Amino acid sequence: MAESRATLIVMPTYNERENIPEIVPKVLSQDPGIHVLIVDDNSPDGTGELADRLAAEDDRIHVIHRPGKQGLGTAYIAGFNWALERDYEYVFEMDSDFSHNPTHIPEFLEAARDYDLVLGSRYLRGVTVVNWPMSRLLLSYFANKYARVITGLPFTDTTGGFKCYRRTVLEAIDLDQITSEGYSFQIETTFRAWRKGFKIGEIKIIFTDRTEGTSKMSGGIIREAVWKVWWLRLLRIIRRL
Repeated sequence: MAESRATLIVMPTYNERENIPEIVPKVLSQDPGIHVLIVDDNSPDGTGELADRLAAEDDRIHVIHRPGKQGLGTAYIAGFNWALERDYEYVFEMDSDFSHNPTHIPEFLEAARDYDLVLGSRYLRGVTVVNWPMSRLLLSYFANKYARVITGLPFTDTTGGFKCYRRTVLEAIDLDQITSEGYSFQIETTFRAWRKGFKIGEIKIIFTDRTEGTSKMSGGIIREAVWKVWWLRLLRIIRRL
């Protein structure tokens, strides 16, 4: 396994009270050097207060409280900036609803020996998605195809949210300039790292739809992704010129 002495898992939450007492211990059990940062957007169900209680019992658990629901992208950026203010070498994006299996974390860290950014892919060798309705699966699959064609990104899963960054990537991609949410946040962060010349790899993951809580997917997130990839393509053309 790659050195995980300074590894932070950033987990945004909004109404995840049922999940965090289960998933956080599973994440921490993957390696004694792993820390977790919960970024809670003032969840009405008391997720933030529960996170504080977990943090009081374990110094590897940390919490950021935000005043309201501000979106996935800004939650990750808040987490990334928190990590960069401290001595973390590897920083993960990870969902808190068990759609991302904590047992994949050692595989990411192993791959991080060779790559600056490691993407967890649902489409690397076949389709490894469990419990999604066909409509959601087709939306995700073709959203990836669309993003790859428009941006030129040579990866099988550009919209997935299970990722491991070296801190040098986060220091280089200008987090203050990122305004995307949801699908487009994942596309944009990978695109910026790719355009900076960082070495990016993929590992196969099994993605399982949540069993507790409700999905945060919305029509606005999808619409943003549709136009944002064209903006990224324009940036690529301008930089070439």
